[in-house]
Amino acid sequence: MTAPRPFLMWPDKRLRTAVPPVEAVDDGVRAVWDEMLAAMYAMPGVGLAGPQIGEMRQVAVVDCSDDRSEPVRMANPRVLHASVKMRAHEEASPNLPGLSAVVERPRAVTVAYLDETGAEVERDFVNLWATSVQHQIDHLAGKLYVDRLKPVKRRMQLAKHEKMRRRA
Repeated sequence: MTAPRPFLMWPDKRLRTAVPPVEAVDDGVRAVWDEMLAAMYAMPGVGLAGPQIGEMRQVAVVDCSDDRSEPVRMANPRVLHASVKMRAHEEASPNLPGLSAVVERPRAVTVAYLDETGAEVERDFVNLWATSVQHQIDHLAGKLYVDRLKPVKRRMQLAKHEKMRRRA
């Protein structure tokens, strides 16, 4: 097996790039999903979007199950409906290692995406699943969780990352 692709590190410009949709779900897309799941489980994390490893198209994976047995592979995911009720959760990213912050997002979302067969699926996600799916969709739009923070908190997070990066 080949070595997994490294995570892009902030401030790599690709992390700020909205990526194009997948034209069709094929064996190449399925192979990327498998690679992403391996990287996500190794982190360990509950979601990963293509741009985080330099895959510049709308692919994402999430698995918030306790036993890591329910991976969801998504191409071109988009939120159709978001609940009014919000949920706060501490988020992090391998692209900003060592940092995390509490982010508020809708507690539940209905998301449409192409699954591993290429079929369009609509699925409801709640709590951590909803948070992770929204976090990945943000990555596909060129946004990181720090973009959802108040400006002062965002500047503090990015300054801390820069300081840690210089030390490394």
